[in-house]
Amino acid sequence: MNKHLMWFATVPALLFANVAHAQQYPMLDNVANRLVQKYQQSSCEQLFQERAAKKGVPPSPGEQKVIQAMRSDPQMRAEFINRIAAPIANKMFECGMIP
Repeated sequence: MNKHLMWFATVPALLFANVAHAQQYPMLDNVANRLVQKYQQSSCEQLFQERAAKKGVPPSPGEQKVIQAMRSDPQMRAEFINRIAAPIANKMFECGMIP
């Protein structure tokens, strides 16, 4: 019985912590969600073409702003990588972009 009470007390606390943490970086939320969505909705061929087209092209001003923010805030960078790593790595693996 005590384990069940502990579980019901822990779950709301964890959910609240995740919501509070997610709201800490609203810019990151937008960028990470769009990036993950792009990889999930793109075909392998589209990703190969986009990768080839972007070689040598500098980041847009918006991308530069996000990159600079992540360089100056290690916690933000870690949160971003934690959100995008698995979905993007899985898609790249499916497409043969990584071994």
